[in-house]
Amino acid sequence: MPIKALRNLLIGMAVLVAAAVITGLFLPDTAHVERSTVIKASPATVFRLLNSFEHFNEWSPWATLDPKTQYSRKGPAEGVGASQAWFSENQAVGSGRQEIIESVPNERVRLKVEFTGFDSDNVSTFTLVPEGEGTRLTWGYDSSFKGNLMGRYFGLMLDRMLGKDYENGLLDLKLLAERDAAATPAPAP
Repeated sequence: MPIKALRNLLIGMAVLVAAAVITGLFLPDTAHVERSTVIKASPATVFRLLNSFEHFNEWSPWATLDPKTQYSRKGPAEGVGASQAWFSENQAVGSGRQEIIESVPNERVRLKVEFTGFDSDNVSTFTLVPEGEGTRLTWGYDSSFKGNLMGRYFGLMLDRMLGKDYENGLLDLKLLAERDAAATPAPAP
């Protein structure tokens, strides 16, 4: 390859890298994903399923991806401080930890989520609002990339990557909560 062609190739590559960096600086430093559903169960029934990790793998959209995933729980059984770590060699599952950082009975559960190998601040929030005879459950996820350019590009794809999983998880949670609600007798007047 002649030196002039090599020089032009290197200049072209440098321009592309510079353009990617400059573009990345203008991308959002945060990303948000959100899905919701209405569950025919009381906020108390839904809250009970979210305020601990006891039932997490019964509705989690990722629990079936790798049956060999190893889980460990620490802290209290429920509420603030309850945490669950996971380890999987399956890249679709990965490894990390989540901890309940806010628990407002029958209204909200917020979790800090950490993924091994990723430097970002991630919060998953479940918001419960009475609706008719049931509960509107909204599952939100917020990630802050701390100025990381690769994270900013990743944020552009986050909704496409997580959205379907959130829909599947909400459907499974809905079925679990409605089954529990049907099995629980109504309180006496």
